[in-house]
Parts: sequence; structure tokens; C-alpha cells
Amino acid sequence: MNRRTFLQGTMAALLMTRGMTSIAASISEANFEITRTEAEWRERLSDFEYAVMREEATERAYSSPLNDEKRAGIFHCKGCDLALYDSQTKFDSGTGWPSFYDSLPNAVGTKEDRSWFVTRTEVHCRRCGSHLGHIFEDGPKPTGLRHCINGVSLTFNAN
Repeated sequence: MNRRTFLQGTMAALLMTRGMTSIAASISEANFEITRTEAEWRERLSDFEYAVMREEATERAYSSPLNDEKRAGIFHCKGCDLALYDSQTKFDSGTGWPSFYDSLPNAVGTKEDRSWFVTRTEVHCRRCGSHLGHIFEDGPKPTGLRHCINGVSLTFNAN
């Protein structure tokens, strides 16, 4: 490896890190109905829940028991208990994450996510800003959308 290759690689890594940091900062600095300090979030969430919900990490596919949840009920935000998804909109996408073709009205917000060298639509709880997952345009009718959600960001309340 020569100096030029090393410097180009280092610069690319720094820019990628800066981009991911600014994505997380844009969520945490937004004005949401429910706000908590970093210490309050860390007290309320496990380390892994914090990484996913506040730092936009992703759980491993097929690791959430909510992926196989088939009962009637409502999925809520683990961060603030806002009702987000009705089980009637849940479907088996085969991806390993709980998937829904629509959210409940006024439940989620979205923003552009340019991490991982692609542009995706990130979805978060509109009330507390917790990261939920991403929305893709390969879902079933009637919306054609797939809300691919980290189960660790949700709780389930059966009817």
C-alpha cells in the first residue's frame, strides 16, 4: 500500500463515520413530544436496545421473537409506548425482521438515511424519535411498502 492509497482510505472512513454520526445526531437533536437525556435513555434501555433505538444499529435477522408473533394486537414503541403498528398489517416478508405494510395514523416519522453507501428511508417513532428500522418499496398491497422493523424497538400488546 502506498501513501496515496492509505490517505484516500482514511479520508473515506472518516467521511463515512462523520455521515453516520450526523444521521444519529439529527434524530437526537429533533424536538419530539418525549425527550430524555442520554443518561435517562441508558437507564431505561438495555445496551443493545440503546444501540438500536438511539444509535440506529440493527438487530440480527431472525433474532426477535416478535418476528413470529401471529396474535391479534398492537405493536408499541419500546421507548415511549406509542401504538405504532396493528397486527393486521403484519406479514411474513422472509427477511427475518417483523414487517408491516402500513403504520397506524400519525405514529411514525421518516427521514433519508444515506449510510452504507445507499439511500434508504429510515423510520422512527414520531413521539420520541426512537429508531425503528427502514421502509422499502417491495411490500404487499395495498401500500406496496415494507416497514422492516427491529423487534427490539417494539413491545406487543395482544387484544
